[in-house]
Amino acid sequence: MGHRLAELIAEYEVPGAALAYLHRGEVHEFAAGVLNTATGVEATPDSLFQIGSVTKVWTATLLMQEAEQGRLTLDTPVAEVLPEFKVADPEVTENVTIRHLLAHTSGIDGDLFIDTGRGDDCVAKYVEACADLVQNHPLGVTQSYCNSGFVIAGRVVEKLAGKRWDDVLRERIIEPLGLTHTWTLPEDVLRFRAAMGHVDGRPAPVWGLMRAVGPAGLICARPADVVAFGRAHLEGGLLENPAALWEPQVDIPNPHTLGRQWGVGWILDEWDGHRIVSHGGNTIGQHAMLWLVPDTGTVVAVSVNGGHSGAFTRAVATELLAELDGITVPPVLGPPETPVEVDTARYAGVYERAGSRMTFSDREGGLHLRMEATGALAELSPPEEVDLVPVDDVTFVGRRDGDPDWMSAVFYEPTGGTTYVHLGARATPRIS
Repeated sequence: MGHRLAELIAEYEVPGAALAYLHRGEVHEFAAGVLNTATGVEATPDSLFQIGSVTKVWTATLLMQEAEQGRLTLDTPVAEVLPEFKVADPEVTENVTIRHLLAHTSGIDGDLFIDTGRGDDCVAKYVEACADLVQNHPLGVTQSYCNSGFVIAGRVVEKLAGKRWDDVLRERIIEPLGLTHTWTLPEDVLRFRAAMGHVDGRPAPVWGLMRAVGPAGLICARPADVVAFGRAHLEGGLLENPAALWEPQVDIPNPHTLGRQWGVGWILDEWDGHRIVSHGGNTIGQHAMLWLVPDTGTVVAVSVNGGHSGAFTRAVATELLAELDGITVPPVLGPPETPVEVDTARYAGVYERAGSRMTFSDREGGLHLRMEATGALAELSPPEEVDLVPVDDVTFVGRRDGDPDWMSAVFYEPTGGTTYVHLGARATPRIS
């Protein structure tokens, strides 16, 4: 697999990658490429990559530990643990639960990226800053990916434990599993070989995100440590009943990107008759994926520091799972063989949420999409334009310039009124 990994990073223009997988009780590790094109430092199996939002499953695990120990339930209101918590909608402030946060059904505008400092109170300060967050959608009516919700969840962990999220993570997951190459703070990461993210083929202008979003996405780890975490969710070691996290909580309106359903923290799907439990993560120029196959016991973790990273990790999974378990990974949804006629004018307009503005224009044969990042990360993400073609009456696909993979968008009305587009795991309402 080591030779094949090198071939794939060349094919998908990836600077460097590391892979680990568990199969039939044995862990295998590989790496190829470089950690930083500016320095030429070689990627090795023990190199630390940012695993981004795979972190969310670790935070969900900490809260499920609290639930198993009787300190809360998934249906405990957040305000019961955090009396100081509030968002713009007073009813959501009062009624949003732990379950809503972990299943991304809170409706809280989710991409609030703000720097609240490097102090140990940064997560608490972030939660204070959520007071003005409005709703993407009413509480519980659909699924929309919510980074803010997982920072709030991390603050619940801190409040119950009386310690920093970083310390609780170390005491309850990292140390019990014997993970030696898993850290959250840059001053710890720099003691190891560490990957630098790449954007447009060059080292990213900054190494990582602000500390405040730690519970949503700041773990750095070698893939073998991520595999050990996944293994604990199959074989035990962290929770009495880890499969409780695989219970479906909500259908994902756009099932063509990540999976069909969201569980408690985990993304749920079915490939070739096999249940697949997974999560991915993206930071600034870095990408990671973790897949579990419960009925075979296989766990795969792969990390990448740039290039066509999503297509690369999917190619790795496609080849590896076919070889290990005889599983055929379904292809990414693309255009239909026969063109479909759809009234595209009804979807034209501006759709907006925190961090993103999307403008859909009616074009002959489809829609034209202009995507603009807003807020703190706008400087790192220039506007993108994509032509979309219909697959059916509500589903459209398009491909960014130079990207080998298709992206999909699904239009729907979860409340019977406002039109939403579900793209990139997020529900975005039309505002004009």
